Amino acid sequence: MHEISVKDLQASPVKMIADDWALLTAGNPSDFNTMTVSWGGVGELWGRDVVFVFVRPQRYTREFMEKYDRFTLSFFDGGCKTEMGVCGSKSGRDIDKCAETGLKPVAFGDAVSFETAKTVFVCKKLAKWDLTPDGFLDPSIAANYTAEDYHRMYVGEIEHVYRCD
Repeated sequence: MHEISVKDLQASPVKMIADDWALLTAGNPSDFNTMTVSWGGVGELWGRDVVFVFVRPQRYTREFMEKYDRFTLSFFDGGCKTEMGVCGSKSGRDIDKCAETGLKPVAFGDAVSFETAKTVFVCKKLAKWDLTPDGFLDPSIAANYTAEDYHRMYVGEIEHVYRCD
């Protein structure tokens, strides 16, 4: 893998997140959890290149997002959908996701990604906010929260982007 600027990405970040999905991984090489995400964004805030990721309260990864300062977003160029299906539907409280999927963790400093990732964002947490219904200007958004399990949004500064071509 080689480091690139986030501004040099060839793929659309919307496609990368919404269509191809990503693994959000928080923790360090000896203590981490990962989950599949298909909501999020990439942009600029506070003069920094950032990502926005959303994690529901019941997700095990949220505990790691709260405990650690860095996280990664790992993209597989549309591949690994079966593995990401497992990481999105099963909890790390109940299974070892790496053993179950064959994904091999790789350290990026004190953050974790996976050997087969094609693009990796290494991010530092900058801020977090809980989504609440009083912030929904479009009432149809509430349909995403029948269990009232509102996401927490994390803003992370993109410190490094690595690409495997």
